[in-house]
Amino acid sequence: MNPTHHAFRLKPGQDLRVSIDSFVKAAGIKAGWIATCVGSLTDYHIRFANQEKGYSDKGHFEIVSLVGTVSVSGSHLHIALSDSTGKTIGGHLLEGCKIYTTVEIVISETKDLVFKREKDGSTPWEELQVKKRE
Repeated sequence: MNPTHHAFRLKPGQDLRVSIDSFVKAAGIKAGWIATCVGSLTDYHIRFANQEKGYSDKGHFEIVSLVGTVSVSGSHLHIALSDSTGKTIGGHLLEGCKIYTTVEIVISETKDLVFKREKDGSTPWEELQVKKRE
């Protein structure tokens, strides 16, 4: 498995989740993951574990972690943010996270696999299914 790497920068005012999804679709990524991400936000919108609705806040926040899988078939991303006092909060990345100064992202991709999100009976949700690329 020899990964391909995609590096890009997002600018002030862009939506983090929308921008990642758009990049993944434009690049045709079928099996990828966030290799690294740094940057800052003025607004965040995340969903905590086992909650139906997201939580939003405004201010200045550093991205201290962004992890997850990405695919044209659906992505699953978690983010951790810190405020000006170092207090950290995290959860599922939702639309509505607005870039403050910059976000630098590297996505790695394998051409050997396909990531799909499908119900498999193990949970009520569409979960990651990893398949060999044909």
